[in-house]
Amino acid sequence: MRILVVGASKGLGQALVQGLGGHGDTLIGVSRSRPVALPGAAQWIEADLGQPRQAAAIIHEAVADGGLDVLVYNVGIWEAQAFEEGYSFLDDDEAQIERMVDTNITAPLLLIKRLLPLLLQSARPRIILTGSTSGLPGSGRPEVTFGASKFGLRGIAESLREGFREQGLGVSCLNLGYLNTEDGLDVPLAEAERRGEGSLIPLHDVVQVCRMMLNLSSASYVRDITLPALRDERF
Repeated sequence: MRILVVGASKGLGQALVQGLGGHGDTLIGVSRSRPVALPGAAQWIEADLGQPRQAAAIIHEAVADGGLDVLVYNVGIWEAQAFEEGYSFLDDDEAQIERMVDTNITAPLLLIKRLLPLLLQSARPRIILTGSTSGLPGSGRPEVTFGASKFGLRGIAESLREGFREQGLGVSCLNLGYLNTEDGLDVPLAEAERRGEGSLIPLHDVVQVCRMMLNLSSASYVRDITLPALRDERF
């Protein structure tokens, strides 16, 4: 498989580049800056998803010759005061709102439009969109633009499924709760799961879920997975 992971510079994206795939697979990471811990066999594409049209063109040109089986869109930015007690939509910077919409909604739309012809040549084309529990009804979160963009991401997934079902495209939305991004895959899972005392999800768990999704046959796919922390009382 050729797997493209967008947002690979750090955190979950970096863990996905490190942890997905097996013998013979090709992992390609996309980010503005080169990942510090990029695996030796992995490839890297420099692109800024905050400039959606330019980034889509760069990424398409870089992968066009080799084809593509899986796209993982893992980019998502949020408000400066998001998840803080003092957050107020009325205080949000308007330029920041525009950049959030460009990165979280416009960029995946334009990139998917560019890459779909390549994906549909695969025997088992798959798209995984990294959503958030903030994009689910009853999330209990007040961040307006971030929440709206994650609801929008689920809408993208829903429409793509119906538009390309006959071509065998499987589109999954991974609704994640709060992550432990301090501990990478090099930290033992038993140690990573202790951080946050059940309120944070180890990156290892997300990678494991994605590996499961990519190992399914072409006859099935995962539609949505909601993965909250065990002690997240909202879920």
